[in-house]
Amino acid sequence: MIKTKTFRTAVLAAAVAIPAGAAVAAMPMSDMPMTAEQQWAQTEEGRIMTSPIAGIENSQWFDYQGNVLETKKELSSDLKRATDLEDARDAYGEYAHELKDNRLDYAEYMAEKGHTVPRVYLEN
Repeated sequence: MIKTKTFRTAVLAAAVAIPAGAAVAAMPMSDMPMTAEQQWAQTEEGRIMTSPIAGIENSQWFDYQGNVLETKKELSSDLKRATDLEDARDAYGEYAHELKDNRLDYAEYMAEKGHTVPRVYLEN
């Protein structure tokens, strides 16, 4: 049986010996608060196009869909390899950036062909 005072001293010594970043790294990623990069990624996921612009299914549309799927796979892979919060933040930031680039590239191509993305504007 461990004496209470000795146990407290051992726990305190162990806590002091752990660097501040290690405590965060030891926490499961799912228990960490949502980072700005995750929020950005979530916003970009909401902007993923689910139907082709002007209803035109061309090679650019299929390329866009493939790029989105590849980007999602890459995020999954990056998160599996993440060893700390910074790795996860980098993965989500890259994911959000690539989703945005994929969407804009597709929209720009279609705009060059005379087809634009419909937009809704709300006013007070």
